[in-house]
Amino acid sequence: MTTAEKLACTPRPLNQNGFNPECTLPYGLKLEHVQNAMQDFLDFLGFINQQLNTKEMPRLESFLMPANFSSMVGEYMNVTIPKYCPTLVKNQYHNGHPDLIPVGVFANNAVQHSTEGIEIKGSRHLSGWQGHNPESIWLMVFVFDSNTSSDAAKKIAPKPFSFQAVYAAKLTKRDWAFSGRSATSRRTITASVTQSGVQKMKANWVYEDLGKR
Repeated sequence: MTTAEKLACTPRPLNQNGFNPECTLPYGLKLEHVQNAMQDFLDFLGFINQQLNTKEMPRLESFLMPANFSSMVGEYMNVTIPKYCPTLVKNQYHNGHPDLIPVGVFANNAVQHSTEGIEIKGSRHLSGWQGHNPESIWLMVFVFDSNTSSDAAKKIAPKPFSFQAVYAAKLTKRDWAFSGRSATSRRTITASVTQSGVQKMKANWVYEDLGKR
């Protein structure tokens, strides 16, 4: 393993000045809850990657499919935010929507579909975020930068994982563009956040550290 690969096993620290104390968050969620969850993920990923490196194995982000790694970032937040925020819980319904729901509102803290709660996503992109349907819902996106499974073939140098931004806003159906699919297509049905939705979310930025993208 090269020195650069070893150094990339340690994620870049959070910018402590990058959090927005003026942002609006719902359901009792506070800025420090988000910050603590992000730090937990950095600690988790750093630990795993450093252990993999001792066995000369590639980092997680270097062999997982990009979409799978992005999903892992989002799922980690789904589990960890409620650890710090007592008013939110991970939706206990299998594949239920949204990801986080208010504690005690739904039986057994499980609901198949509701507009109450927060949908969480991890993404490498500063826009173009997708969901399955246009809907009125709070959306929170954790934007990050990292290597991908195709970087080695492209001779892209190892780089540490870093959180670039977190954006959140209550979107309406008008803030989504439904993509749909043809009768013969096997592509997953998706809806994309429109420019109006992106502007809403970036106006209510939670965290930004974009200098090293």
